[in-house]
Amino acid sequence: MWLGAHVSTAGGIHNAPAQGAMIRAEAIQIFTRNQRQWRSKPVGAREARAFREALRRYGIRLAVAHASYLLNLASPEGGLLQRSRRALVQEIRRCAALGIPLLVLHPGSHMGAGMKAGITRVAESLDWALGLTAGATVRLLVESTAGQGSSVGGSFEHLAAILKRSRHGRRLGVCLDTCHLHAAGYDLASAKGYEATWRAFDRALGGSRLRLIHLNDVSGKLGSRRDRHAGIGKGALGLATFRRLMSDPRLQELPMILETPGGPPIWRRELTALRRLRHARRRRTSAGP
Repeated sequence: MWLGAHVSTAGGIHNAPAQGAMIRAEAIQIFTRNQRQWRSKPVGAREARAFREALRRYGIRLAVAHASYLLNLASPEGGLLQRSRRALVQEIRRCAALGIPLLVLHPGSHMGAGMKAGITRVAESLDWALGLTAGATVRLLVESTAGQGSSVGGSFEHLAAILKRSRHGRRLGVCLDTCHLHAAGYDLASAKGYEATWRAFDRALGGSRLRLIHLNDVSGKLGSRRDRHAGIGKGALGLATFRRLMSDPRLQELPMILETPGGPPIWRRELTALRRLRHARRRRTSAGP
């Protein structure tokens, strides 16, 4: 289990590993480009080399990327859909150049066209982009959403349908966000609800599809459909939920990334707290019955 946070790339992508080291991260998540703009330049050889060297220098064991929020792979509007697809191809190629193996993306919004049409369009968009990047080893992770408005991905069944419709299933996986799960109506906060959530995930997708977890508490009620991140232990999930996550043997091989409000000092404290929970599990396991 590698713990980390989404860190800044201010001054250049090569600066991100140092940001991760500052908060004692084992893994980092970044935007590989300005996520508020559609266009991006290809990654140069010098930029890629500097980033890879910085990862080694600062001991960051894994770097993942998050695609721009501008993308809407479920859009029924042809212009926006094509722009989103082309931007996704650029993102994949940038990750490949930087040696980043995982790219997280939001499926998008069907914008009134209906959930079935939205799911189909997302799968087609992923296939279009993956078909143009056949030589890349980057795996795309479709992220669970809070289910607000016409967004796709608010249920495990949505995610399963997207992956099932794709012709490139081996290059796809899932990222779960704890805030989004709670907002979408999955009860992680109670012991009974926690187990029910993982049973539902296994029925819909199977554990092998899960490749990354975003760790966020949530400001809002269960099933609110509102994406409102809160600090670890500061929201409706509470510290007990993160204790379960840290001690769950089914999740021990997964990287987990903070996207909580604040900045490096807060993330460092939160990572320290999460490690204490992780170490407490190890001490209990080694102690035996």
